[in-house]
Formats: sequence, structure tokens, C-alpha cells
Amino acid sequence: MDASALAPARNAWTWAIPTALAAGLLLGVLTNLAQGWLPGAWNQIANSGAVWSVAAFAAGALLAGRVALPVAAFGGLCAEAGLVAGYYGYAEFGRDGMGSLVFPLVWLGIAFVAGPIFGVAGVWWRRGTAAWQRVGALGALAGVFGMEGIHYAWVLGYAAQAWACLGVLLVVPLLMARTHKERGLALLAAVPFSLLAYAAVMVPLRFVSG
Repeated sequence: MDASALAPARNAWTWAIPTALAAGLLLGVLTNLAQGWLPGAWNQIANSGAVWSVAAFAAGALLAGRVALPVAAFGGLCAEAGLVAGYYGYAEFGRDGMGSLVFPLVWLGIAFVAGPIFGVAGVWWRRGTAAWQRVGALGALAGVFGMEGIHYAWVLGYAAQAWACLGVLLVVPLLMARTHKERGLALLAAVPFSLLAYAAVMVPLRFVSG
């Protein structure tokens, strides 16, 4: 393969990855600030793994068709890791300090798993040629809100936030799927993904925080 064929791939890495990282850092700072803006228990939305996963999904969707799938996956990772760095970086230097390094490291570890997954999901939703790709992508995106809905209802007892997460779980497939069949399948896929995500993310986090 000659150098001219490799140039587009190199160019994709040079602009896509820094852009995703910078956007993630900015959003991380904004979510930290939003915790002071949102009233009462609603401020937890700004510190939401589900909301942060949307950034990786959006990065993948925006990069779809412009870069190769591995670049979009890494873009999702950078967006998610940038959120963690921006959020806790502002906590450290813009507030009273972030305290223990445990939670930043835990969330960074989660970002290294969730970022690529949702980066690819964003590509599959926008450019996927097979129905299962779009169904899986929307099921995953809806499912992380289901995961947080379970956490709000079962652990924290925040009924309003739990209903809001359930609403997002329903709206994502209904608005973003292409056909009625895909909407139904994505809603079905969101249920097991919610449970799987809860077991994989929220249960370990409860042990860390406890």
C-alpha cells in the first residue's frame, strides 16, 4: 500500500481523536458545573454514566462514514475519558478538590470499556447496514438509562428520576429507529441490556462506595 492510500487514515486520527477528546473535556467541565445548577436530587443527572455514554454514542454517530470503525471506537473512548478528566479535573482545580482518586479511576476504567462500545453503537445506528446493528445500538443506548432507572428506584428511592429514565428508555427506540419492527426489537433489547449494565456497573460501584 502506498503512502497516498494511508494518508486519509492518518488524517482521520489527527483530527477526529483530538476533537473527540476536547469535546469530552468541555462536556466534563459542564457536567460538573451543572451539578450546582440543577435543583435537589436532579443534580445527579450531571454525574450520570448514562448521560456520559451519550457523548460516546454521539461521537461515533458524527464520525460514521468519515473514518474507519476503529477510529470511531477510539473517538468514543476519548469522548468518554475526556468527560471523566474534565469532570474531576474541574472538581480538583475549580472547586474544593476531588478527594480520593478511587472514583476517578473507577470511572476512567468504565470509560475505557463503555467509550468504544458506544462509539461503535453510534456508527451502527447511523450507518449500520444490518437491522441487528441498529437494534443493538439503540438497545444499548436505551439500556443504560434503564440501568440508571433501576438504580434510582431501587437504591436511591428517587421516583421522579426513575420515571424520567424509563421515559428516555422508551423514547430512544421510538424516535431513533427506522421501522416499527426495529422499534419493537430495540425496546425488547433494552430490557436485558439494562439488567446486564446494572450488574456490570452499578453493583460494583455500590461496593466501591460502600
